[in-house]
Amino acid sequence: MCYDPAQFAMSGVRDANVRVGDFVVVVGLGAIGQIAVQLAKKAGASVVIGVDPIAHRCDIARRHGADFCLNPIGTDVGMEIKKLTGKQGADVIIETSGYADALQSALRGLAYGGTISYVAFAKPFAEGFNLGREAHFNNAKIVFSRAGSEPNPDYPRWSRKRIEETCWELLMNGYLDCEELIDPVVTFANSPESYMQYVDRHPEKSIKMGVTFLIKECRR
Repeated sequence: MCYDPAQFAMSGVRDANVRVGDFVVVVGLGAIGQIAVQLAKKAGASVVIGVDPIAHRCDIARRHGADFCLNPIGTDVGMEIKKLTGKQGADVIIETSGYADALQSALRGLAYGGTISYVAFAKPFAEGFNLGREAHFNNAKIVFSRAGSEPNPDYPRWSRKRIEETCWELLMNGYLDCEELIDPVVTFANSPESYMQYVDRHPEKSIKMGVTFLIKECRR
């Protein structure tokens, strides 16, 4: 359940070149964002800030490395990032949500010369998105991160295969903790109804829905 998100999270952190002592913001705390929080903290970030409107997701992020979590609804996220980083701004912002407002806030909250690692696959932005204010004055660098790109930006040392193998190892040895991300866990028989409940109707109640396969169900 976390194998694929881990690959995109790791690529986002690597492509942003997160270093020891950095101030890092992760926007969007779905599976990719949650794992990015863990990886950024383990990479040595001194402050990790999560951004998500869902309180449950913020709680999980705090338990796994986020020092702060901001609700973007009714909040000037860029200004709050500046406040939490002593007016400096974030060295790195990892954007996983794909919303125009999120990218606008990221440009506002970025430190001078900082990097936005754009992991999201966004739809076209509506008119009004502005690259003329904070983007230029903050000398923002935007890196589009994609785990499946071949060649990898660090080719030949890194490839899609190496990313896959590394993420598998990190999950198997417990370096990455995804237990809280997989909830609820339902039976295969109940999966259609649960999918409608947690994915279609109330996606805010679940990050990843797990499905168990019983021997009796598989034999039917």
